[in-house]
Amino acid sequence: MNTPRPPRRKAAARKTPPNPPAVRPPAPLANTPPPAPAAPCRNPLDLRFQAAVARTTLSIAPVSLLLATVDWAAHLAGSPGKRLELVNLAQEHLRRITEYAGSVAFASPGFPALRCIAPPAQDRRFADPAWQNWPFNVMHQSFLLAEEWWQAATTGIAGVSPHHEHVVSFTARQLLDVLSPGNYLPTNPVVLQRTASAAGLNLLNGLGNLTDDAARLLTGQPPAGAEAFAVGRDVAVTPGKVVLRTPLMELIQYAPTTGQVRPEPVLIVPAWIMKYYILDLSPHNSLVRYLVGQGFTVFCISWKNPGSAEAEMGMDDYLQLGFFAALDAIGAIVPGRKVHAAGYCLGGTLLSIANAAMARDDDERLASMTLFCAQTDFTEPGELALFIDEGEVSLLEAQMAETGYLTAGQMAGAFQLLRSYDLLWSRMVGEYLMGERPPMNDLMAWNADTTRMPARMHSQYLRQLFLNDALSEGRYLVGGRPISLSDLRTPSYCVATLTDHVAPWRSVHKLHYLTSVELRFVLTNGGHNAGIVSEPGRPHRHFQALDRPAYENYIAPDDWLQRAPRHEGSWWPDWSAWLQARSGAPVAPPPLGNAACPALCDAPGSYVLEK
Repeated sequence: MNTPRPPRRKAAARKTPPNPPAVRPPAPLANTPPPAPAAPCRNPLDLRFQAAVARTTLSIAPVSLLLATVDWAAHLAGSPGKRLELVNLAQEHLRRITEYAGSVAFASPGFPALRCIAPPAQDRRFADPAWQNWPFNVMHQSFLLAEEWWQAATTGIAGVSPHHEHVVSFTARQLLDVLSPGNYLPTNPVVLQRTASAAGLNLLNGLGNLTDDAARLLTGQPPAGAEAFAVGRDVAVTPGKVVLRTPLMELIQYAPTTGQVRPEPVLIVPAWIMKYYILDLSPHNSLVRYLVGQGFTVFCISWKNPGSAEAEMGMDDYLQLGFFAALDAIGAIVPGRKVHAAGYCLGGTLLSIANAAMARDDDERLASMTLFCAQTDFTEPGELALFIDEGEVSLLEAQMAETGYLTAGQMAGAFQLLRSYDLLWSRMVGEYLMGERPPMNDLMAWNADTTRMPARMHSQYLRQLFLNDALSEGRYLVGGRPISLSDLRTPSYCVATLTDHVAPWRSVHKLHYLTSVELRFVLTNGGHNAGIVSEPGRPHRHFQALDRPAYENYIAPDDWLQRAPRHEGSWWPDWSAWLQARSGAPVAPPPLGNAACPALCDAPGSYVLEK
């Protein structure tokens, strides 16, 4: 499942001579791939009905879930051998838990009973020694056996489509998570011990936490402690000026801190699903401040938080009013210089689209392209694919038609399900049963500062990229004409994170066979956010990196893991060195804005403050 499919016509790019012609003639019309299908026309009554369904089901398409369940159940019914295996597995589990319960009766502190099933290495739910005491040891071992049985029951059934198998298996895991003995006071020995030692004060504190969270949720206030991280006062404080404002973004130019700077400026394109200042958090972990200190002129896009007025803004608007408007402004402030462009998450996907369009049109204003956790092939997008099929997208489109945008709550619900233990159950136990509220930090406060997505753009994003994979197939249209990533010419630096649940690293790695340019691929520990916010000096940080020279052969993910050397520490200095090696000799810093793009206000600007 993790092995990429063999390259199609995209592989031909690697056979291109090292010096391709400057002008490429357009392909014949007969060879032009058909464009990706657009959203179907919908009856207004259908839209209203499906929007009501979405509100009732928390934006989960019941028909999609039903189809997955029927597919699984029907094929399981037609697999008597598989059913017999499941019966035998249930009998084996019953024997093991019975023997374990018996051995527990004769166990002693010096000779504990051997577990009948070990939890997965990453499972921390039952790690506390209190779970080894009776009857909690039998409880959690029974629960783990039940998880193993349902995993076997929902996977490996011939005839079930992979998507339906993933949906059913995921649904079973979520339902089992609800029943975990660790989630409830009477069956959690750690909570019981705390309750006894604190004389119930933990439950009183937990009730206070629950009441406070409910009040904040109802009144639209940020989580407790987030007020200590105000934008422009505590976070997003790197000095700079807003030098351009469009209906979709503000462009920030940061003030230099070195006597000379590299002549090629850096443009950062964050995702508009998040606010830009994840890359400019506190002074000690700000990537923007780090780049400025390394002698770069840094520009960063700050996207507008869209509302109903931006409902019809599409992907092309984000290209033209976002990336290309920023590139034009940089060209006016730093004329005659190529730009190092870096894109994060969806911003990286937008950057790759823009770069391919520029290559198609012989626009050579980019010096390099850097992608942070950005996918360019969406055939294996990880567990997010669970929420993306025709039924789910249609339901979301109906819901967005009412408001003109996708709310932050709708997106947050999907991410909470993907990491239900970390984001839901462990928080419930820790804050409401143990009575312990973890201290707020800058990354948590940023994560609570949510944004919206315009209806038209989000529909195009889901349909053209996730459902139809138009970008990697050469069917994505920019300006009415298809683009191909095989046309890219700029050296590229690509960062993926080891435990990313939004852009899995093996999916990000597929850039290797979509383009033949010089490519340095970096895999760092951490997740989608914490792996990128990885400042030098932060403990327990490491990464692997390997260069793929231009026009060299494809390196499969498992081969890459074996060949890429490991480095301790942050990947930031590695990226800085890579950029400097592709930059000219230092020169005097450019002005903060000029007559063509005058400074409008101080950073962080006004769009980032919109709620």
